[in-house]
Amino acid sequence: MTPLLRVSDLHVSFGHGEREIKAVQGVSFEIEKGRTHALVGESGSGKSVSALSIMRLLPYPTAHHSAGSIMFDGEDLLAAPEGRMRDIRGNRIAMIFQEPLTSLNPLHSISRQIAEVLLLHKHMTATAARARVVELLHLVGLEQATSRLDALPHEFSGGQQQRIMIAMALANEPEILIADEPTTAVDVTVQAQLLKLLKELQAKLGMAILLITHDLGIVRHMADTVSVMNDGRVVESGPAETIFTAARDDYTRHLLAAEPKGRPDPAPVSKTLVKGSDIKVWFPIKRGILRRTVGHIKAVDGIDIDIEAGHTLGVVGESGSGKSTLGRALIRLERSTGRIEFDGRNIQGLGWAALRPLRREMQIVFQDPYGSLSPRLSIGQIIAEGLVIHDIGANDEERRQIIGETLLEVGLEPEMQFRYPHEFSGGQRQRIAIARALVLKPRFIVLDEPTSALDMSVQAQIVELLRGLQTKHGLTYLFISHDLKVIRAMAHDVVVMKDGRVVEHGPAEELFERPRTPYTKALLAAALHHRADETGAVRG
Repeated sequence: MTPLLRVSDLHVSFGHGEREIKAVQGVSFEIEKGRTHALVGESGSGKSVSALSIMRLLPYPTAHHSAGSIMFDGEDLLAAPEGRMRDIRGNRIAMIFQEPLTSLNPLHSISRQIAEVLLLHKHMTATAARARVVELLHLVGLEQATSRLDALPHEFSGGQQQRIMIAMALANEPEILIADEPTTAVDVTVQAQLLKLLKELQAKLGMAILLITHDLGIVRHMADTVSVMNDGRVVESGPAETIFTAARDDYTRHLLAAEPKGRPDPAPVSKTLVKGSDIKVWFPIKRGILRRTVGHIKAVDGIDIDIEAGHTLGVVGESGSGKSTLGRALIRLERSTGRIEFDGRNIQGLGWAALRPLRREMQIVFQDPYGSLSPRLSIGQIIAEGLVIHDIGANDEERRQIIGETLLEVGLEPEMQFRYPHEFSGGQRQRIAIARALVLKPRFIVLDEPTSALDMSVQAQIVELLRGLQTKHGLTYLFISHDLKVIRAMAHDVVVMKDGRVVEHGPAEELFERPRTPYTKALLAAALHHRADETGAVRG
């Protein structure tokens, strides 16, 4: 069968002369109609750059191709005029991007963004496009979003944003879907739903899928063929089953073996550092010309929580369950009701000025490291902001010294403070985000999905880093994640959330070994099935 897409000897470089960076070197692969090909490798291996070359979405002319061809349905996309590429993008070839919040326009409603593709390529009327938007949201399991078509992207959880991105990509039923880490922001149950959805659509539409992921469980479940990438080159390729059962390359075997392991160090019996009582975060739903409140989204609905000093409390639950909202509420980044105590002091009623000194002791590491780091500031300037605000360090030289020492603690080089966020891989950016929180020597850190966008080996490194920092500095963590392997490796105690409420809580080992509620059992079953799928014991 003639491949629908054939990438041959693709080279991608950024810059010229002495400053040239060769990101992709001689990559070749092909995808047949109705089949799935996976690009696998660690952060910075060239997977996404290869995929963006297909859509011609790289920053040309800084990016350039010294050699290679990308043949799509008999046409070389690298030689196609820009007008022709505009016809193909979003219509015949669509892409789901890795970081949904940075890919969605923050100023436009979700219905407008999904409808844009339909209006541009299908020339639908506004009424027909809106009806199709509702149909697409149902298709990707976001029925509840149909009552919030005019809401902006930031009003949705990370997993919901990812599904909105998938709805946009599927709007015109493309021939090829490029899925760049399509399930990093979602929990295992939603992940299973999305993968099932993609398989069903692939069967129905005969759609080819180029899957880019660091999650080998997904690859085994989804892919027909695989290319393993390292340092811009394909080191091994072949049928998925062969790669998993008889990998030839050492790097491939390293990837197959990598995942967060171990358990946290036993935490000392200690006093409660953070206590929440009957915490509620309700968002009003407003309708009509007068924008009257007609109801509420109960993101957090009456939660009690205790976190002991030096402990890690893991918070798990499906996308949209209120995990991130709870974390932000506890450190007063989200308006809430109820009592919040930090080290025995009620901080709920404090104004911003009174709260400011406490900010040094309570920090947060956000889910999306790239979106939370200003692209206009150097790493040193980003980390220095907290030092300047809290008047730490006598002068710039002393602050640079403090920043350098903190970068060393998180496994980076001190001279990296003079570089910018776009010059780092995803794993390095997450270390920078941790350094920004750590530099103030806080006592409590909210970690909001800090490993979700990272490949398995880097996840394991970040987990080891966080456990080491906790032991060294006596840190207290609220660790939010949908990945139960990471939670088990990090948490002393676990809270399970659903629809804004706690459905189960207790010591981590007890909850993993003897879950009490059907919902927790379902979460664990989905995670165990996923893990078994990676080892081959269970096939999905």
